[in-house]
Amino acid sequence: MPADLKALTEELAKALTESPSEILVIAEDEEDCVYVDLEVAESDMGRIIGRNGRTAKALRNILSAAAGKEGKRCSLDILE
Repeated sequence: MPADLKALTEELAKALTESPSEILVIAEDEEDCVYVDLEVAESDMGRIIGRNGRTAKALRNILSAAAGKEGKRCSLDILE
């Protein structure tokens, strides 16, 4: 399950950023929640977060829906 969420996060982030080679995704699976850490280039932070956080919220919604299919929750942290 974390591998699927990790791959999904990487694909979404690559589509949004100008420096896809600088993307780092770490996914950890706990008993009822998957924790995903996303790190991008500093110049791409605005693209990932979006205006008023809309893009970040959309990413969290997509990942939560994907994790929900397996009966889990998902937490996405965007690291600087």
